[in-house]
Amino acid sequence: MKIAASILAILVCLSVAAQEFTVKVTSDLVLLDVSVKNSKGGYAPGLAQDSFRVFEGGKVQTVSHFSREDVPVTVGLVLDTSGSMSPKYHQVVTAALVFIKASNPNDEIFIVNFNDNVTKGLPPDLPFSDDFPKLRAALNMAKPEGRTSLYDAVALALNHLEKGTRDKKSLIVVSDGGDNHSTHKLDEIKRMVQESRATIYTIGLFDDNDPDRNPDVLRQLSGISGGETYLPKETEEIVDICRRVASDIRARYTIGYVPPPNSDGVVRKIKVVASQSDGRKLVVHTRTSYMRPSQ
Repeated sequence: MKIAASILAILVCLSVAAQEFTVKVTSDLVLLDVSVKNSKGGYAPGLAQDSFRVFEGGKVQTVSHFSREDVPVTVGLVLDTSGSMSPKYHQVVTAALVFIKASNPNDEIFIVNFNDNVTKGLPPDLPFSDDFPKLRAALNMAKPEGRTSLYDAVALALNHLEKGTRDKKSLIVVSDGGDNHSTHKLDEIKRMVQESRATIYTIGLFDDNDPDRNPDVLRQLSGISGGETYLPKETEEIVDICRRVASDIRARYTIGYVPPPNSDGVVRKIKVVASQSDGRKLVVHTRTSYMRPSQ
């Protein structure tokens, strides 16, 4: 589902037992995944709808949908398997498994590996899975070699996300170098991110002397989508980072509003502000812009 989707009826259905969540809308609806933390870095659960203000183009928008449930998501693990990842990949697999264990058990998960080529980790007849042994087997099959097709991998993952049945969608991108082999360009990928509902978390395992290191690209992808970028100094830190990412995905609020008309094909700037009942401001992470595809 694109960030703005036209469907015929509004129906919000929440099943507590199954933790299923579906949103259908009468008109173009912008749905935002919003992470909120206090000044000490802890999550701020239990906020009400009136704790938030949403701005588009500097103007306050009327919130028409609000949810704070831990609901299943469609999530992709986009993992660098280029040659330079060889000494780090075992730790990356361990971190990915920690992420899966800490996630909602009903998540739809898929894996994308990228080096000279971009490949899906799961078998062709299994687009998504919540089966831990199958996901573990898929992660362990990759063999690090070749160059880095980062942009092509993100493009494939964004397209594959749209095949998932969950309304909330996320990507976790792990790489130790800048792109040096893709056919896609960065501007194309940024546009795809703006048109997608995906929240992207990026993890850069860069060596200081790597001429291809490009943390700014990772920051741009996460910044546009409302995720976060992590640049650990030691590879071992990635395990705790993946655990925190899983928690962040599960703790996010969903906020929806009908955007102003006549904005197809135009990048729209977004800002979300949250405050506690005593007026204290909170730290918000959500996407900074979106683009409705031209009809």
